[in-house]
Amino acid sequence: MTEIRIDKWLWAARFFKTRSLAQAAVRGGHVQINGKTCKPARSVRPGDRLRVRKAEISFELDVLAIAERRGPASLAQTLYAETEASIQQREQQVEQRKLERRSGDRPAGRPDKRDRRRIRSFLDQ
Repeated sequence: MTEIRIDKWLWAARFFKTRSLAQAAVRGGHVQINGKTCKPARSVRPGDRLRVRKAEISFELDVLAIAERRGPASLAQTLYAETEASIQQREQQVEQRKLERRSGDRPAGRPDKRDRRRIRSFLDQ
């Protein structure tokens, strides 16, 4: 076997939990093969370059192997190689989110009656 559907490969490589989620991501334009958007039935071969976007995180991958079945995570990691630029960009995004989380002070608990009145008066203005 030299090629497989992109949705099956994404599922086997454990980027998505189900094939239907992988299909939805491909249809939504979150997956590109060699710089072009595709349909779920598009075939992927070893040597293709994929760009996969999940939520805020973007992966750029080189396809190394094909697997028709979903196996353990250790086997799934052998199906692709992530580019160095993608790894660095992803690490920067993680650091940025950590910094954003630290800067925002969270309230100690739910607002009490006085706080709710203040919120309502603020929103009514």
